[in-house]
Amino acid sequence: MKLTPILLAAICLAGCNVTPAGPLQHESRSVPKDSFTSLNANLSMGSGTLKISGGSHDLLNADFDYNVAEWKPDLQYSASGDHGSLTLKQPESRGSHSHTTNVWDLRLNNDIATNLNIQFGAGEAKMDLGALALRSLDIQMGAGEMKLDLRGTPAHDYDVHIQGGAGEATVYVPKNAGIYAKAVGAIGEVKVHGLRQDGDHWVSEQYGQAGTPQIRLDIAGGVGQLNLSAE
Repeated sequence: MKLTPILLAAICLAGCNVTPAGPLQHESRSVPKDSFTSLNANLSMGSGTLKISGGSHDLLNADFDYNVAEWKPDLQYSASGDHGSLTLKQPESRGSHSHTTNVWDLRLNNDIATNLNIQFGAGEAKMDLGALALRSLDIQMGAGEMKLDLRGTPAHDYDVHIQGGAGEATVYVPKNAGIYAKAVGAIGEVKVHGLRQDGDHWVSEQYGQAGTPQIRLDIAGGVGQLNLSAE
């Protein structure tokens, strides 16, 4: 499996010199909505707990809790007309630390057409994205557990690409949308609810129906267990 730099950094945590973490720090950040109608968002977190949801009146509202000073999140954004570009990443740290805390709680705007790219190395990711106006979703996950909830009322078609490392992935999709889901690679146990198997993939009853938003999921890599449910 090809590892991205952020995944390599997460794996390195287990093999480097261990030093105690520092005091817990809390930080809140926000990015104003302005006149944006579309957004490219790139999120990169090495290890910890990642929470993403909708409901922000701004482009982004975020809360961070961390006790390794070098993990202070790096947030950058720019604008070109009505289009926004946002990058949020966890900087790499030297060596490894014990008793660490690293929690990101991110809220995005529901109304802005969003292309979302997520790299998550190790830990737990909880992503409730069904209320967002997604245009594309790309996730690279390493070791840990991911829960992705896409249930809602999508207004447009979009594609979801998930590249797994090692761990468990649970994905909820809306039953009122056209769903095509395919899993390839070193996928372990697969449990599917509410979708019909059609050869090497699964579809919903609404798949291919004109006028019904379509969601295509491509899941690949080394996911230990995949739970896929249409509700």
